[in-house]
This record gives sequence, C-alpha cells and structure tokens, in this order.
Amino acid sequence: MKLAYYPGCSLEATAREYDQSSRAVCRELGIELKELDDWNCCGSSSAHNLNHLLAAGLSARNIALAQREGMDITVPCAACFARLRKADHLLKQGGEMKKELEEMVEFKYTGQVGIISLLEAVVERAGIDLISKKVKKPLKNLKVVCYYGCLMVRPPEVRGFDRVENPVMLDRLMECLGADVRPWSHKTECCGASLSLTRVEVVEGLVARLTGAAREAGAEAMVTMCPLCQSNLEMRQKGPGKMPSFYFTEMLGLALGLPDTPEWLGRHINNPAGLINKTVNSDK
Repeated sequence: MKLAYYPGCSLEATAREYDQSSRAVCRELGIELKELDDWNCCGSSSAHNLNHLLAAGLSARNIALAQREGMDITVPCAACFARLRKADHLLKQGGEMKKELEEMVEFKYTGQVGIISLLEAVVERAGIDLISKKVKKPLKNLKVVCYYGCLMVRPPEVRGFDRVENPVMLDRLMECLGADVRPWSHKTECCGASLSLTRVEVVEGLVARLTGAAREAGAEAMVTMCPLCQSNLEMRQKGPGKMPSFYFTEMLGLALGLPDTPEWLGRHINNPAGLINKTVNSDK
C-alpha cells in the first residue's frame, strides 16, 4: 500500500516526534509513505485569515503534486488535513474558484486524489485486525481519553471524517492497543491553538477545561492527532501534576514494541516516563 505523505511544517520542527513515529508505524504496518517532492506550507491559520484564494492555492498546489504522482495523500496534522480538504472541496465545486485555482497552480484538477488523515490510513487501510495481531506490548492499565480537536471533524461536509459529534475511530484504535479508553464529552472541543501566542490567558482557560474534564473521566493522559493541540495541551497547563498528551502514533509505537518509542516520548514537554513505567511497563 503506497500513499503520498504530506508532513506539513510542524512535523519538521516542534512535532518531530510525530513525524518520526508516523513513518516508523507505517513501515511496521506495511504502508509505504512517499513524501511529496517540493511540498509547500498549507497556509494553516495565517493564510486563510488574510487571503482565502491564496490559502486555497497553497493547498491546491500540494494536491497537484499528488495528482502528478497518481497517489492519494495522507496527512498527519489535523490543521493541514483541514486546509487540504477545504481546497479539494472548493475544486470539486467547480465554477470560478476552481478556474482561478487551476490558473494559479497551473494544473487541471481531476478529482482523483483522495485526501485522508493518517489516522484513517492506519485504521481503515492497514486495518484493526492487522494491528491487533502485531500488538506485542498491550497498553494495559493506561487510562486515556481520545482528543480529536475541532479541525478534524468540522465542517462535516468538507472533512468527511467519522462521526461529527462523537467520533470513535481513535477510541477503537486505542482499545485495540489495550488501553483503558474513558468516555468523555470534550472530544471535539477547541484547545485554542490559533490563539496560543496571542491570547495566552484564553488558551490556558480552555486547556484547563479540557484537562479537568479528562481527569473527571478518570484519565491519566490524552491521546491526539494534532501537533497544535498536543503542544498546546502540554505548554498551557498550569500548576503541578501536568497531564501528558500523546500522539496516537506514539501509542502505536509503544504497543507494537518499536525500539525508538522512548526517544519520541523523551521530546515531550511533560515527561511521560513515570506514567508509562507505572502502567505499560509494569508487571502488575
């Protein structure tokens, strides 16, 4: 199984462990990732707040690159996934916007390139059955909540991901790995990532609400698929006893027994080693 891989900017910097774990997990599951040659930034928050056409054009160019390769694109970052799906949605609608984007990017859109999140690639294309067979170290005793964030599921007509109000794909995967997945009501609440540097007090309040709800559900950690959410959840917690936030690919790495997992976890702001040793690495 071969997919075009669009890492996005965060995975080359603050979320390097997400990129490394994504590539390693996919190799283990038989998913061949071919990084798009000469990919560019999707524009994320900054571009689409200033110029909608430019923002769509940035992502349309990446779609054109994948179309040239004849492969579907998988995207680990929720923000990048949102922008590429939005551009694809605009191109599918046709009309003047499609014409402008095609002229800007200098390509003819065919609509034959699928854009899927990395979570979908792992769960739907590799499959839960295969993953279950490869689990070497079940995440026993690890109590988690699955945090999807707001960009992965909304708006539904653009994202096309799982269930809008109560997505379950990540829950199913964590259960397959042996984790104790706790139900909670904040799966798709916003963490305020776009305000992380400009309105810190707002973000701290949002993060406190999320971590408080996670603790109320009995969780010891959060699992996510967005580098913006993950860094926000770790950086903007206040006080002692900060809750770790994991990328789902790191959880896969742990359960599959991949040797580089400690290195990825060691890059976290909130060191999760104590929790992992108490739960996953415990003989109890």
